[in-house]
Amino acid sequence: MDVESFDERSARTGEVERSEVPYRQPGPLGWITATNHNASVIAMLRRVRRALPGDPEFGDPLSAAGEGGPRAAARAADRLLEREAVSREVSLGALQVWQALTERVSGRPANREMTLVFTDLVGFSAWSLSAGDDATLRLLRRVAQVMEPPLLAEGGHIVKRMGDGAMAVFGDPATAVRAVLRALDAVGTVEVDGYTPRMRAGIHTGHPQRIGSDWLGVDVNIAARVMERATRGGLVISHPTLERVTENGALDELGVTVKKVRKQLFAAKPSGVPEDLHMYWVKPAPQLGGADRFDADAEGA
Repeated sequence: MDVESFDERSARTGEVERSEVPYRQPGPLGWITATNHNASVIAMLRRVRRALPGDPEFGDPLSAAGEGGPRAAARAADRLLEREAVSREVSLGALQVWQALTERVSGRPANREMTLVFTDLVGFSAWSLSAGDDATLRLLRRVAQVMEPPLLAEGGHIVKRMGDGAMAVFGDPATAVRAVLRALDAVGTVEVDGYTPRMRAGIHTGHPQRIGSDWLGVDVNIAARVMERATRGGLVISHPTLERVTENGALDELGVTVKKVRKQLFAAKPSGVPEDLHMYWVKPAPQLGGADRFDADAEGA
């Protein structure tokens, strides 16, 4: 039997150890490759990016989710470039500055004032349980067919559809109120198997954070909570929205009346809403054909 000598074992072990060491190319190419993955250089570039104009998180999965221009390029860079690499940080830094300069030249601030709209159907979940899938799908299609055109016709943008609800954004609060009133009235004409849905809507004006094609932030959460306050259907708006509409003298033009939402007795404090936020019911004008569908009892809901 052959016995392996100490020298032979040592040589074989050295071969294994050497094979596990990453190969580094000699010369400039090797230096570039090593530097590209240098943790200290990457950390330094990330600090530099925070001092550059634009979004320092530009290129993360949320920031790169949008469409067009630097955001589209960032989405591609995030997918194609190595995660922990100098080349990625340099590329995203350049795109970050490109985005900031584009917004500055166009005169559009990154977080300009926007009016947010949330809608859904009151009691939809309970109805759908007994109605079944076929009737539910027919109802949702029909509601979308009559609800979305008034919003789009007034320049609104449907951000996303959420089952029986939707989120939209407008550049002008008065326009948003007018569009939503028409949408509410249109939904009141829908009937599926003898059932007429009742829609509720909430409007809030603020400075949401645009992340790609979506909108996030505190003001988005507030808008959703404003909608939830319309427990029996109808339209509720926040006082920032009402102030903007009043400032522009559009309240009389809209032909609506507003009434402050009364605080519910013994009700739990709503979460996600500032303590000083006031909400108002908006009553559709008779000429819009929705006054008879406004639930006066909802004012105290």
